Amino acid sequence: MALSPQWLDELRARVTLSSVIMRTTKLQRAGREWKACCPFHNEKSPSFTVNDEKGFYHCFGCGAHGDVIRWMTDQRGLQFMDAVKELAQQAGMEVPRPDPREAQQAEKRATLVDAMEAAQEWFAGNLHGPDGERAREYLRTRGFSRRIVEQFGFGYAPDSKVSMKGALSQFDEAMLVETGLLISVDDKPPYDRFRDRLMLPIHDARGRVIAFGGRILENREGAAKYLNSPDTPLFDKGRTLYNLHRAGPASRQTNRIVVVEGYMDVIALANAGIADVVAPLGTALTEIQLSMLWRMADVPVLCFDGDSAGQRAAMRAIGRVLPMLQPGKSLSIVHLPSGLDPDDLIRQQGKAAMEKLLSTPASLLDTLWAYERDAQELRTPEDKAGLKARLIVHADAIQDPDIRALYRRELLQRFSDFAFPPRPQRQWNGTARPGWQQPAPRLSGDVAARLRKALAGGARNDLARAVLHGLLRHPGEILRHTEALGRLARLEPEMHETVETLLELSETLDSRADIAISAEKGLPAPPDQNRYAFLREGTNPVDAREELAEAVSLLVERPALFVALEAARARFDNDPEGAFAEQTRLRERLSALNERLKHFGRKKAAVAANMEISREPADGPVSDMKTD
Repeated sequence: MALSPQWLDELRARVTLSSVIMRTTKLQRAGREWKACCPFHNEKSPSFTVNDEKGFYHCFGCGAHGDVIRWMTDQRGLQFMDAVKELAQQAGMEVPRPDPREAQQAEKRATLVDAMEAAQEWFAGNLHGPDGERAREYLRTRGFSRRIVEQFGFGYAPDSKVSMKGALSQFDEAMLVETGLLISVDDKPPYDRFRDRLMLPIHDARGRVIAFGGRILENREGAAKYLNSPDTPLFDKGRTLYNLHRAGPASRQTNRIVVVEGYMDVIALANAGIADVVAPLGTALTEIQLSMLWRMADVPVLCFDGDSAGQRAAMRAIGRVLPMLQPGKSLSIVHLPSGLDPDDLIRQQGKAAMEKLLSTPASLLDTLWAYERDAQELRTPEDKAGLKARLIVHADAIQDPDIRALYRRELLQRFSDFAFPPRPQRQWNGTARPGWQQPAPRLSGDVAARLRKALAGGARNDLARAVLHGLLRHPGEILRHTEALGRLARLEPEMHETVETLLELSETLDSRADIAISAEKGLPAPPDQNRYAFLREGTNPVDAREELAEAVSLLVERPALFVALEAARARFDNDPEGAFAEQTRLRERLSALNERLKHFGRKKAAVAANMEISREPADGPVSDMKTD
């Protein structure tokens, strides 16, 4: 569908911006403009202005700015084309439809929506009629206010197979079957899908009724507690989030979006005044639904029951999201107390208890680690190896290389801390010897020989030797850099044995304590200790670990650039222009890297030296000062 700039300008000109914004935001006249408290962030004095003549809104507090289409996408949460269609309908304009088949399908969908809207009116009317007494009683027991009942459009489907056919006789039976309202089996007459159920309309992002959900009012053998419409031309449950059209604007105020397990949980929270809540429709979160959530909040909050089913549901969601993680985009998890759903928690402990849980969710990483850690007891080496393998599988599922490396590093560090806790301090005759310190771990003769070979061969350059000595001095960092070291081994085969030896050490020695591994087995001396802070005695451990991490990164980046350069040269014959541009870019990166390598450590060494000098009095050391 092609929309020309001229057509879009005409649409903006025909729709008064303030009239659209007024539907959800209270505006006050301010001369030729309108003003309000900003709907995109919380504020007490108005800094949000609307200018109809210029056709834009602007907030001087948070910088929100846009035209009427941008308002519909950012504040209402609509897709661009959905926003355009809704505004065009208001303006009496026809959206260009270059494809006749697309126009025909759009017309058909509009007719199906008419049928769904008529069904909703009929369900809502039944609720307040004589047949709806049991449904009304159920709503009273749930404590839903009249406002919530009307806002969410509760209705009732009578216990009949033919009531709807009669009530919606203006629509063809075939159309009602296509919407999912009727069921057609073989050559039998179609009959009502929803019977003797409390009904809820399901809306799309534009607020149109596209499906229904029905809850039974009394248990019947073989009857599902909840029944949703099937997938139809209007409704795809994997692409729909219940309550999105209401939660989207609310989430702009709270900078949060909460996902619960079912639509009754959504309504219970709304009844308590928590409006930024959506739910999937009987399935685990899909990739499309996750993308929809990320458009509203960078870290959506998933709220699950605290029982084992809730734990499994959380892990299913985590499994879906891991491959999709992006910088700044994640999930957080809230587990309710065992045996309670959101409605139970609010009834027993009040809205404040729910808000407290939602304000302190666990991170995706914490939830993943806790679940796998507690999956089984770690009684044997095989159990520990199983936990480690599961953690690595989760980390490897992440597509983004930086996030994958960070997850792997963090999960393996937690594994090391948990599976190999610090050894108790040795005792002397039942009490600790005065002045006794835990001895440094020592290298076996075989391991020391392999490291000597590495230092003489594969780690001949200054930085590689420094990194190797740094990891021996700070063995707790070996597991943190597993991903980077593994990549180094793949890029430089001569470093493979060195990396294997380091990883061996990390799993056989107590690497939690920051105690240097003894190098008394004839290892070559480290490089200039004044240049590398992580090799100097007395360096702050945090500073040492940060500089060591930077050194590992530099060590891996250089061979990676050489491999990338070779790959660019190899495809020169097939794509000379692209290959040349790639080589130029890589050479610039290599030049910048060489410059970083040249100065790495020296600046910090100079700073450290200046700090030492600055500690002395201006006239020299104290011992040289004369006293009268």
